[in-house]
Amino acid sequence: MNAPAGPAGADLAHRDATADDLLHTVLSVPGMHCAGCMGKVERAFGAVDGVVAARANLTARSVDVSHRVGVEAPDLVAALAMAGFDAQPRAAEREAPSAVKPLLAPLAVAAFACMNVMLLSVSVWSGADGTTRDLFHWLSAAIGVPAIVFAGRPFFSSAFGALKRGRTNMDVPISIGVTLATGLSLYETVTHGQEAWFDGTLMLLLFLLAGRVLDAMMRDRARAGVDALLRQAATGAMVIEADGATRWVEAGALLPGMLMRVASGERLAADGEVLRGESRFDQSLLTGESEPVAAGPGTAVHAGTLNVDAPVDVRVSAVGQDTALAEIARLMEAAGQSRSSYVRIADRASRLYAPAVHTLAALTFAGWMIAGAGLYKSLVIAIAVLIITCPCALGLAVPVAQVVAAGALMKRGILVKDGSALERLAAVDRALLDKTGTLTLGRPVPDEAALGALSVAEAEVALALASHSRHPLSLGLVQALSARGVRAAELDDVREEPGRGVTGLWNGTRVTLGRPQVAQGMATALTLGSGVIRVIPFADRLRPDAEAALLGLASLHVEASILSGDSLPAVAAVARATGLTAQAAASPSDKKDAIARLQEAGRNVLMVGDGLNDGPALAAANASIAPGSASDVGRQAADLVFTGDSLLALPRAVRAARATMRVVRQNFVLAIGYNVLAVPLAMAGVVTPLIAAVAMSTSSLIVVGNSLRLAGAAR
Repeated sequence: MNAPAGPAGADLAHRDATADDLLHTVLSVPGMHCAGCMGKVERAFGAVDGVVAARANLTARSVDVSHRVGVEAPDLVAALAMAGFDAQPRAAEREAPSAVKPLLAPLAVAAFACMNVMLLSVSVWSGADGTTRDLFHWLSAAIGVPAIVFAGRPFFSSAFGALKRGRTNMDVPISIGVTLATGLSLYETVTHGQEAWFDGTLMLLLFLLAGRVLDAMMRDRARAGVDALLRQAATGAMVIEADGATRWVEAGALLPGMLMRVASGERLAADGEVLRGESRFDQSLLTGESEPVAAGPGTAVHAGTLNVDAPVDVRVSAVGQDTALAEIARLMEAAGQSRSSYVRIADRASRLYAPAVHTLAALTFAGWMIAGAGLYKSLVIAIAVLIITCPCALGLAVPVAQVVAAGALMKRGILVKDGSALERLAAVDRALLDKTGTLTLGRPVPDEAALGALSVAEAEVALALASHSRHPLSLGLVQALSARGVRAAELDDVREEPGRGVTGLWNGTRVTLGRPQVAQGMATALTLGSGVIRVIPFADRLRPDAEAALLGLASLHVEASILSGDSLPAVAAVARATGLTAQAAASPSDKKDAIARLQEAGRNVLMVGDGLNDGPALAAANASIAPGSASDVGRQAADLVFTGDSLLALPRAVRAARATMRVVRQNFVLAIGYNVLAVPLAMAGVVTPLIAAVAMSTSSLIVVGNSLRLAGAAR
């Protein structure tokens, strides 16, 4: 398991309790932006004595290095520098910088300049000659050259860093092609030549930057899930001193052994044990259980959980990266790494692309020089080869199909947060569904028969009392009674007592709405004076179309079952109603382990959950979906989110994903077919750099056009 860095200023290598006495250092690597980079980062430590393993995380742009005592962070940073990557130790609190923002300005400049230069080029294509043609070439150069220099910086800096260390990457042939095409276009402009290729060069940069921005957006969103989870803990706590005085202490300054006073409605800033007082805690982020759990002296409580009823004093036992909340975040981050088969394919392809393109261009140049074509013509043809072999169509084959499918799903209330998840979702054959908030609505609903048994006066009193509380059962009761047209009674001396309920005076009679004296599951009791007691049971109802959705999954050959952190009786009731097998009382690690076992058996797992406790499972599954009512962390960790109440979103998303992958395979055939035809023509000298750029763009447009057929995929 990863051992993340500690607070800023602390030692960033953390000791694991293992026989090998290994240390872990987490390094931030902002320049890692593709599968090829991941492979190079991990291989960079091969020559460092004492390094046992390294695992790169493309989403977090970091690498976790396992090493023995004696290896220091500067040694690891130096090893990455030799491989062409800047790095620094990552502090736990430091969020990964956005990968999108640095690309937005280059993308905007490339788009603006490309449109304007293309307009200027229309006159040249229409037959402008002499002074008019030269004028348009100079105007194109005035717009194009600064734009190319600015928009090409992400590629130029990456290529320069690799070449400076005697290495190569996919940005090297791109940079060479762009530089040579720009230089040759300037030469043509100065010498009153017939052609200049500023428009083609800008078009090339525009398509490349657009693809990189799409990828960066998806990875930033994935990283946000971990950050959202860590924000669930309180920023600090009121600490009781030895003399009884209290003072506010920031979460980062809390220490084991301190005594926290946690007020009603407050979240915990650290793990601990209740020392004094009794209350109930909402622990849904850890267990998924919707009903708050009673806690008294000796009960363990955790950071991020909510104290529902009454103040308690808690002895701190774990802080910072040692809390259960931080453990869930580590599980999420570790589970989200390199899940797609396309990552492994891209890793191998990236090692071959740059040398293959260089070899083709060099052979083309040498061949034409030997054939007597001269330096200028040989160079032009070699540039055409560099441009026409740009993998834009291949690069767009997947993301464009994903974007179109995501748009179609969005119209049906299904948000796709990670486009690559559609690949994994298409292959799922096993679905694990959480209970509370997933199969069920997650909103306590009072029993209709119990409400019907209330007299008019009793219903009015119950509504009046419930309207003074924010408890989930009170909110459910207010909604149900209001829907029945009940009007609230007039009460006096209304007050809410934590842990006991709401009390007031109705026509001089003391009335109470609170917990029944005898435990009856989810229920509330209305007491009028010392006589009448009306117990109102609550239930968490199944989502609409649950049966139809499960039948839809079965028709797609996706086997479903329940995996929940709720108690066995609560899960058993839903299992009977749906006919599904179930596992109850599952912790976050239990859910992650269950998914791992299925994956080891060759199953492709879809996880459907809504709670904070589902975060690691949502990240570990092949694909994941959460309802819009899910917690912030649940929505961030999931690949897809459906906004309505209906579970029909599940089979609809699977069908759309499978249609998307059919189109992706077609796109690959089109893109590869383009290269098979275009590269020989470029090497034969049939195409100019401008035609090469147009052909490259045309191949991309064909791929885009094929992908647009997915607009109706979300049926």
